[in-house]
Amino acid sequence: MAHIVILGGGIGGMTAAYDMKEQVGPNDKVTVVSEHPYFQFTPSNPWVAVNWRTREDITFELAPYLARKGIDCIAKAAKKVHPAENRIELIDGTFVDYDFLIIATGPKLAFDEVEGLGPEKFTHSVCAVDHAVKSGQAWEKFVADPGPIVVGAVQGASCYGPAYEYAMIMDTDLRRRKIRSKVPMTFVTAEPYVGHLGLGGVGDSKGMIESILRDRHIKWICNAKVTKVEAGKMYVAEHNDDGSVKKEHELPFKYSMMLPAFKGVDAVFGIEGLSNPRGFIIIDEFQRNPKYKNIYSVGVCVAIPPVEATPIPVGTPKTGYMIESMVTATVHNIRLAMDGKEPDHKATWNAVCLADFGDEGAAFVAIPQIPPRNVSWFKKGKWVHYAKVGYEKYFLNKIKKGNTEPFYERYVLKLIGVTRLHK
Repeated sequence: MAHIVILGGGIGGMTAAYDMKEQVGPNDKVTVVSEHPYFQFTPSNPWVAVNWRTREDITFELAPYLARKGIDCIAKAAKKVHPAENRIELIDGTFVDYDFLIIATGPKLAFDEVEGLGPEKFTHSVCAVDHAVKSGQAWEKFVADPGPIVVGAVQGASCYGPAYEYAMIMDTDLRRRKIRSKVPMTFVTAEPYVGHLGLGGVGDSKGMIESILRDRHIKWICNAKVTKVEAGKMYVAEHNDDGSVKKEHELPFKYSMMLPAFKGVDAVFGIEGLSNPRGFIIIDEFQRNPKYKNIYSVGVCVAIPPVEATPIPVGTPKTGYMIESMVTATVHNIRLAMDGKEPDHKATWNAVCLADFGDEGAAFVAIPQIPPRNVSWFKKGKWVHYAKVGYEKYFLNKIKKGNTEPFYERYVLKLIGVTRLHK
């Protein structure tokens, strides 16, 4: 009997749990260990942060849905992974032993790397549902007495889509309230240009995002390093392409949301051979850790180098379909390992992304996500807004049902050349 443990109950973790259960035998065991007892659909957090959604709209309890598939759930945070012992130490001092481990924790949010950053200090966040709820509460107070907004992502961030989404969604909400004229907005980003996205751009993302920001009267500062945040003021150093400081900005704000850099979670941080200096999990082409060959990893916690050198550090994002492709490769490779065979499945890391801007949106397809690419296009329109709304309902439903890749989804994506595995 083999025990496969998935550490993390997010998009990667839940997908891995369901898919792994389909691969194992009746005497094998699959267990999810999650810091939270609930699943949260993180892509909807920008809507929660302007109160277009509630917490209840985008979360559900893990245990009942996992139990329907015969998967165990332990809703406790992991204190430390002990890879040499094939066990996880939990926060309450108990241990979970495993034969195979899939690390899908997501990131630790490194607010502490910038003085004054984060929901416990002076800026808001849409990285977690708790943060988004708090942001939404502050938003209601803000619209009653509006002022300047500063929004974006700090140096080292690797997830830029939600920053653009939230900026545009706030703009849309303010226009609907007919108070947009009272709110100067500035987008601050470590990207070398808007629309870089940590991906070196996708299609004409640069030109389109610049056009959208101009149309919405949102100023922007790129190559930006946030040096400090105080109550109502953000200090930003804008850099030239050679890394020298171009201009120092002191930006007043009455409301701010800045995405932080990511790190690996404490449970895997500082384990030689398992994680890199930032705490991200080291993997080979089969999603497997080279030192501890019964450990695999998927999602945001995976170590991926930046796509190119930039004046200010810019990380590489891991988008939803890219994560799902990692999961598909992982579960097939674990099945092979259980049968005494070597892994041979490789994830495509293709990307299909929908970004909602409140009343329209932008979509891109990148095959693969990391350049050079076979396919790279970026489109915008009102249809993306409705597609994102529909996708939210669709994804929550398929995760509740435990069917992570319905045949019709596989068929439609294959028509546009998007598949999870290399042939």
